[in-house]
Amino acid sequence: MDAFLAWIANNPSYAHYSVLGLACFEALIGIGLFISGALLLSLAIFLYAQQLLSIEAILALAFTGAVIGDQSGFWIGRWIGPAFHTSQFATRYRRHIDRTETLIRRYGWGAILIGRIIPAIRSIVPLVTGISEYSALKYIIYDLLAVGIWTTLLGLAVIGTSSLFVG
Repeated sequence: MDAFLAWIANNPSYAHYSVLGLACFEALIGIGLFISGALLLSLAIFLYAQQLLSIEAILALAFTGAVIGDQSGFWIGRWIGPAFHTSQFATRYRRHIDRTETLIRRYGWGAILIGRIIPAIRSIVPLVTGISEYSALKYIIYDLLAVGIWTTLLGLAVIGTSSLFVG
């Protein structure tokens, strides 16, 4: 991570792409299981503390990336449908998928909000919601709300911790 942050410091024109990309990738099905939200948080704190990007720019980019990732997962789920449950991926991550399906059945729209906050299921909730044939319009509305809450929490974390890194 240090090498990446040093590279961004020397190439600040790529800061925008890195925030957008990390926010999107951590929400994408498959990729999101391997990319920790801590990477985005670390990058955002660094960019804000070093004054390479404003908090407004960081949060707008993170919001946009997260929505792109979430919506991609939902529409992939809608396209794949129930056949997904027989895939190798579903077999490998059965525990996460079962937990997510239970959450969606039990809480409906609340699962979308909770799923955006919990990193372990963040990239799975949109896919499973799409597979379950949940209303697309409702999903879009609740996802925008959930991403807005997540973005607010990210902003509070960045502002609250960035003073620790300013010399």
